[in-house]
Amino acid sequence: MTQEQVRPSRAPLPAARGEAGRGRVVGANGSSLVSLDRVTIRLGERIVQREMSFTLRPGELVAVLGPNGAGKSTLLKLLLGLIKPTEGTVRLFGETPKKGNRLIGYAPQFGTIESEHSLRVRDVVGFGLDGHRWGPGWPSRTRQIAIERALDEVGALALADVAANELSGGEQQRLLIAQALLTNPRLLLLDEPLSNLDIARAQEVIQLVDGIRRSRGVAVLFVTHDVNPLLPYLDRVLYMANAKSLIGAPEEVINRERLSAIYGSPVEVVEALGRLFVVGVET
Repeated sequence: MTQEQVRPSRAPLPAARGEAGRGRVVGANGSSLVSLDRVTIRLGERIVQREMSFTLRPGELVAVLGPNGAGKSTLLKLLLGLIKPTEGTVRLFGETPKKGNRLIGYAPQFGTIESEHSLRVRDVVGFGLDGHRWGPGWPSRTRQIAIERALDEVGALALADVAANELSGGEQQRLLIAQALLTNPRLLLLDEPLSNLDIARAQEVIQLVDGIRRSRGVAVLFVTHDVNPLLPYLDRVLYMANAKSLIGAPEEVINRERLSAIYGSPVEVVEALGRLFVVGVET
């Protein structure tokens, strides 16, 4: 039997630490971590968003919705300091966004982690501490403790020494979230964490994120194409389309009148079997 035919057996992952539940978790003082004031974003000749304004408070879980090309991932790049607004003001923690801000934890869209000789999970997660440097950082007890705590928090400590290319999609997403937690961020930016996951694994990731924001009090911007599994956990939704944006409680934003206005054409919102469906646009 060749090595490629051997897949390590492992017990089911334990649940993530922290209790998932419903209800809103917002910082007691109501102060804003993120503030956008009449922000316009232009990429080349195309205006992605025009006069976008919103604030994000500690502990909030906000879904970012909209069709492909609406600027959801571009918004995250703006907050990460990778691009600048064409007009308007962006403030994070009272300052202008900058690259490498350790107060932000970022989990990018993931693809399958493939490598002929893959690093261990603990080594990949460790890039969250030193991703700006080439290669994994020097071993230390402090570093090891930080990595293992992050893996434990996402219910993946048992995977620490597994080759990263052996992970399932749901396990990969846990790895990326653990990596994002290593610098003790106050804001989590999650870019399509549910893509390519089945319903059960997607629900596990949502409950994991909800537990983290409750136990840590971090704010979360959760980019997704399907708001339905998130509805019981959300504080607000930010809907982006046609260079415009709306933010508010799900029922305030995801309705026929407001979405028809943002698209500039008739849109229907259908509720069936406890789920919402936007009909008339590509989402």
